[in-house]
Amino acid sequence: MCYLCSDMRRHCIILFLLLLPYHLWAQHHFKVASWNVENLFDCMDDSTKQDDEFLPNSEREWTHGRYWRKIEDISRVIMGIGEETPPALVALQEVENDSVMAALTQRGSLRALGYHYVMTDSPDQRGIDVALIYQPAMFRLYGYECVSVPSVEHGLRPTRDLLHAWGRVPGGDTLHVVVCHLPSRAGRGSKAKRNRRLASQTLYALTDSLLRMTPRCHLIVMGDFNASPHDVIFRKQLDKLPLTSLIPQKRRPTEGTYRFRGNWSWLDHMLVSETMLQHCAYEDKQVRRFTQPWLQRTMSDGTWYPRRTFLGPNYQGGVSDHIPIYCDFTY
Repeated sequence: MCYLCSDMRRHCIILFLLLLPYHLWAQHHFKVASWNVENLFDCMDDSTKQDDEFLPNSEREWTHGRYWRKIEDISRVIMGIGEETPPALVALQEVENDSVMAALTQRGSLRALGYHYVMTDSPDQRGIDVALIYQPAMFRLYGYECVSVPSVEHGLRPTRDLLHAWGRVPGGDTLHVVVCHLPSRAGRGSKAKRNRRLASQTLYALTDSLLRMTPRCHLIVMGDFNASPHDVIFRKQLDKLPLTSLIPQKRRPTEGTYRFRGNWSWLDHMLVSETMLQHCAYEDKQVRRFTQPWLQRTMSDGTWYPRRTFLGPNYQGGVSDHIPIYCDFTY
């Protein structure tokens, strides 16, 4: 063998070794996001649900044009979160049914990105559910289950199921994902409080069983908790779990995911197991918010709110009253 061929081979090996770390980082790098998309309803009447306000002839005048504008705006946000690479996982809350998820992933702008989805089919009276869209190349789905909150059995109003999905991530580990949308704090009386407590107990039981079954479990719990980081749900229940919140823990935050009467709150959360925390790409171990000027409604004092779709029955032309959160992980 000539010296020239030997040198060329040596140079090729050195180049391969130099490029290998970047190749592995790119292959094992994925983004996870969560977003309450504020009443993503289709325009068709479901006689089994209370969806009459989201029909073309309703007071809200929920037309096909407005519906498809919302689908495209949600797609635009998801692509914006991903920048050059689409998010591997996106948890969505307040989606009505399989029809809207098929429209979002298969008929809108996201179609070219090849997202698949799983979702719940809850007994919620309004018909809103939670869903998880995922990139099959980054998250090889093994299975999923819908976990019911036993509200009816306790004489309470039915609420949204929890979604538990699990699959293989690029590093070879099995990642468990729990998506939730806990009952709103707006309900008054002991029944509303009992329903919130029952939903959080169900979430605790599910995550606790996963962590006990697999002590080194890779787990992400995310969604709209309708609770700040210092709410009783965390102080008396979820804080007992070996999970770390990626949400800022300030009692009077100057930013958040939801704004009401001028005050910001972190109602949307992302909790991770210790194994996932080790893979968080951010030094401060905190989620990021995604927002753009077109997603904001600026007030006269210069502050802003998320530009929502509706304010009461009045159409605002926005996408959601919540701000999406996301986090990067590396394997």
